[in-house]
Amino acid sequence: MAIVLGPNHYGKAEIHLVRVYRDTARHEIRDVLVSTSLRGDFDAAHVRGDQADVLPTDSQKNAVFAYAKEHGVGEIEDFALALGRYFTGIESVTAARIEVDEGGWQRIGDHDHAFVRSGRESRTTTVTVQAGGAHVVSGVKELTVMKSSGSQFRGFRRDRYTTLEEADDRILATALTARWRHLDGDTAPGLVDWSARHAAIRSMLLDAFAATHSRALQHTLWSMGRAVLDAQPDLAEIRLTAPNLHHFVVDLEPFGLDNPGEVFHAADRPYGLIDATVQRDDAPPGPSWSA
Repeated sequence: MAIVLGPNHYGKAEIHLVRVYRDTARHEIRDVLVSTSLRGDFDAAHVRGDQADVLPTDSQKNAVFAYAKEHGVGEIEDFALALGRYFTGIESVTAARIEVDEGGWQRIGDHDHAFVRSGRESRTTTVTVQAGGAHVVSGVKELTVMKSSGSQFRGFRRDRYTTLEEADDRILATALTARWRHLDGDTAPGLVDWSARHAAIRSMLLDAFAATHSRALQHTLWSMGRAVLDAQPDLAEIRLTAPNLHHFVVDLEPFGLDNPGEVFHAADRPYGLIDATVQRDDAPPGPSWSA
């Protein structure tokens, strides 16, 4: 029985790039984390220590910074596509996967060059470029939402360790990660308005979260995903990951106080973690999901 090298890839993780546009007195700022991952025939590097086909990760980092200067960042999907196509133009590279997370900065008042970071939410994309085309996944991380009513959890299975009480009305809160796969991702820059699509999908997720009378966080994720796919024919699927940020009613009886669902302890851990995929049954597979 032989021992062989299995699938492998390598790259530079979390290149923190800040691009300041100083073309006028009113500056613009883009703040992104870029991770590169290259695939190819790199067996010799692993088995024999021969680096002839290996593009250093330092070179990959430098390419990210150079592209930001030469071409700008623009839409993060287009930026990732451009980087992926550059790396796959290198002879030994057969596929490139580029991840970009963008943090939001908002202008302070109307100041020309002062900004404030807008929470932990970030816009994301993952692009895979390989023979046969490119595949684009977009998304959002740390979209933190809460409902103070309109959520229940009851009728669940019990075992001998179950102590949880059923809830007819509870707080529902999560820091949502959502990623959606485009059917029209292999395009030239400018043919898809990625920002407009992102804004529309984010708005749909929020609207569905607010409008759904939740029977469980799973039920809410299904409603959110279905609402997005119903309205966005150019998406193949959407994957949602949601930690259940538990809020427990505090017992104030020892202090002679009633607490009809007004004072809560917000527990940061442990937490339930729910994952769900909502997809079209005829959607083609997408390699951008894999590492």
